[in-house]
Amino acid sequence: MAAWNPTGSLGYRWNVVAAVAIALVPIVDHFVPRNVHLAHALVVPVAVTAVFFGARRTAVIAGLAIVALVAAGAERMSLGTESVLVELGSLAALSALLVLVSGLLERRGRELAGLRHVSEAVLPPLPGRVGPVSLASVYRAADADTPVGGDLYAVARTADATRVLIGDVRGKGLASVGDTETVLGAFRAAAHRQSPLPELVALLEGSVRWGLTGHGGVAAPQDAAERFVTAAVVEIPDGEPTLRVISCGHLPLLLFHDDSVTSLSAEHPAPPLGLGALADEGYTATSFPFAPGDRLLLYTDGVTEARDGKGDFFPLLERAADWAGHGPDRLVEALTEELEIYAPAGLTDDMAAVAIRREG
Repeated sequence: MAAWNPTGSLGYRWNVVAAVAIALVPIVDHFVPRNVHLAHALVVPVAVTAVFFGARRTAVIAGLAIVALVAAGAERMSLGTESVLVELGSLAALSALLVLVSGLLERRGRELAGLRHVSEAVLPPLPGRVGPVSLASVYRAADADTPVGGDLYAVARTADATRVLIGDVRGKGLASVGDTETVLGAFRAAAHRQSPLPELVALLEGSVRWGLTGHGGVAAPQDAAERFVTAAVVEIPDGEPTLRVISCGHLPLLLFHDDSVTSLSAEHPAPPLGLGALADEGYTATSFPFAPGDRLLLYTDGVTEARDGKGDFFPLLERAADWAGHGPDRLVEALTEELEIYAPAGLTDDMAAVAIRREG
């Protein structure tokens, strides 16, 4: 949990509340029986400040609490008694611990903010419109504290087509960020060219293999074999009611046409990127009808491998039948909402999805 902004209006209001609460302890202590002591209540505003308002403010509130305890002891003329000395020592030790914890929370908050900036730079949301297609995207990390990981997507324009990539780097979390950047960099550098789709995927294979094997193939063979990327590259020509796809070990796409949902499996599936299996033989694209108004859903296995409390996998095709009338934005929203309900304990793998609609 990150500390709240100590310069915000809520922080100033809390200063007043905490100071009043602390000042009330020695005042009320004056009117209660001598065998009743309110010193333990002084730790409450210190603890609340530590959790929500930062280390510096916690130190100030803790100092006020110690002063209030000294004032209460002096007022009762019991400042030098063993009981009050123990209370002072305990409050001082606990306050020091809370200041330390608050500092750690602040640092963790800064780290998470930095990771979110990295996530936005590496994997920004797709634009809502590219050429004759509308798009929407969503990304969810399996680890809530790591807002970037191994799932990826990107879009690019050629002179007469829109190309979309979705992929899943082996692994998850921060360990896969470098490989994610390698794949995205290769796609962004090459996808806008007029080269046919098979040539683009062959170029991606070469770039990804070079990057994943240590910039030149110097990684150990067993390590290289364990680093790969499943991906699907989709090309939507501007002037044809069709789409072309090359799947490199990736999951089937979902096509929404009118009220029907169809799973699209490539006729010529290829191995994942990075394995180099088709570097010489070449790749073959599969074509499917894609008319104006049709929608396409691309997703990673974080969707299909989400489990409910009984351990059953998320029934994507079955649930997708209820989304037939949705546009891209509502499609990814419905998918995310369904996953949150189906797997309340959270995802076991990173998840990414892209929804596409061909406009008239």
